[in-house]
Amino acid sequence: MHRRNSKKWVSIRLALTYTGMTFLVFSVVTIVVLFMLGFRFDLGNGQIEQGALVQFGSTPSGAAVAIDGLALNARTPAKATIKAGSHEFSIWRDGYDTWQKTVDIKPGALTWLNYALLVPKKLDVEPIINYENVVSSLASPEGRSILVQTNSAVPSFSLVDITSDKVVSVDLTIDGTIYSAGTSNVFTPIKWDDGGRYVLIKHDFDGKTEWLVMDTQDIAASKNITRLFDFAITEIEFSGTSGNEYYVLGSKDVRKLDLAAGTISRPLISDVNEFSVYESNIITYVANDKQKPNERVVGLYREGDDAPHVLKVLDGQPSVKLHVATSKYFNENYIAISEGSTVTIYNGSYPTTASDDVTGLKVFAEFTVSRDVDILQFSPTGQYVFVQNGSNFASYDMEYQVYAASKINGNGSARQLKWLDDNYIWSDLDGKLTIREFDGANVHTINTVLAGQDVTLTHNGRWLYSFAKTDAGVSLQRVRMILP
Repeated sequence: MHRRNSKKWVSIRLALTYTGMTFLVFSVVTIVVLFMLGFRFDLGNGQIEQGALVQFGSTPSGAAVAIDGLALNARTPAKATIKAGSHEFSIWRDGYDTWQKTVDIKPGALTWLNYALLVPKKLDVEPIINYENVVSSLASPEGRSILVQTNSAVPSFSLVDITSDKVVSVDLTIDGTIYSAGTSNVFTPIKWDDGGRYVLIKHDFDGKTEWLVMDTQDIAASKNITRLFDFAITEIEFSGTSGNEYYVLGSKDVRKLDLAAGTISRPLISDVNEFSVYESNIITYVANDKQKPNERVVGLYREGDDAPHVLKVLDGQPSVKLHVATSKYFNENYIAISEGSTVTIYNGSYPTTASDDVTGLKVFAEFTVSRDVDILQFSPTGQYVFVQNGSNFASYDMEYQVYAASKINGNGSARQLKWLDDNYIWSDLDGKLTIREFDGANVHTINTVLAGQDVTLTHNGRWLYSFAKTDAGVSLQRVRMILP
C-alpha cells in the first residue's frame, strides 16, 4: 500500500529543490560573469586565471593578425581574449610591411591595438606639381589642402586641393591695400584655423610686424588684424573657426579680439611669457608674478572667468624651462606641466569660474626625461602627453599609464615633431621622411624630402604628400599608402 508523504517531508524536498536551483542559477551567472571578465581555466597549471581582451585594427583593414606567432582566424578589425602578460603582436597584409609590437597586457583590461599603419613594401614617389622654389608650406587640418609659398617677399600662395586623387591648385594673392607697404617685406604663413578655411599670415617689414588673416575661400575678405585695432601683437591664436575671434599677446598681456564686433577685451592675463589655446576658449600660460619678481607661475584661464587660475608657482630658478598644456581624454580634463626635465600630469576638474581653488586637480602621473623639456604637447586625441628636446622625445600613454622614451637618429638638429595622425609622428631629419608611432615603435623611412617643408597624410589615408628638391626646383610629391 502506497504511503503518502508527510507535509514535513514535502516541505524539506521543496526547500532542497529550490536551494539546488538557486545554487545552479548562481553558479551559471557567476561562470558567465567570470567568463565575460576574461577568467579562464588553464589546463596547464590547473588554475583559473584572468585574461584580457585585445581589439585589433589597421589601415588598410582586412589584415591578418598573429599573437606570439599564432595566427588568428580573423582579419582586422578583430578581437581576441588572451592571457595577461607580455605578448608579441603582428599584423600583416600582402604588399605591406609587417607591423609588430610587444605589449604588456594587464589582466581584465581592454587593450586597443587599432592604430597599426601598414606601409607598402614598394614606395613609388609620384611628382605632382613642380615649382621653381618653395619657401614655406602649410598643410590644413585633416589633410585636405596644402598652402604653398614660392616667394616670401609677396603675399601670393598656391592652394593645393588634395581631397581627391586628381590634384587641383589655385593661386591666392592678398590685395596690396590690406597690408602695409615696406621697403623690405617678409610674409610667413603661420597657422590654419581648425576649420581649414583661414590662415594667419605674419608680415615683417622695416623692423615692424603686422598680422593678416587670409580667407582661402574668399581672398577679398582677408583682413589686417593689426591695423583694425592699432595694437602691437607678438603672438596670436585662433578662437573658434569663424575667422573673427582671436586671443593675442601684446605688451605681455593676453587679450581677446573680435573682428566682427571691432572689440578688444581688457587684459585677461598679465606678464605672460607664453600661452596656448585649447578648444577655442581655454588658455594655459606661463607668466611672471608682478608682486614677486623672482616667481613664475603656471596657470589656466577659461573664457568668462573672473581671473586666471594659478596652478603652480616656481620660486627663483629663472633658467629652469617651464611649460604647460591641457587637453581632454574621454571627457576628462588633463593638464601637463613640465619643470625642467620633470613632467607632472594632473587630472580632474578645472577651477570654478570665480574661485582659485585647484584642489579638484589631482596628480595623475609623473615622469622624468633625460633632458630639459623644450616642447610639451598633447596628441590630437589627448591620449598621449608628448615631450621633446631636439632629437630626443618621450610619450606617456594615459589610457594604459605607460611611459616610453625614444630618439630620432640622424645629423643636425631635429625640428618640432608633428603628428601625422592620432598615433604617428613624422620627422625630416637628414632630409629623409620617417614616420613612427608615439612611442618610437614601427619606424619607416618613406622618401627623400626637402627639410623644413610640411608633410601631410590625406584625410582618407590614401596618399602621403611631401616636398623634394629637384634639378629644376622643388616638387610636390606623393606616395600611395593604401594600394589599389
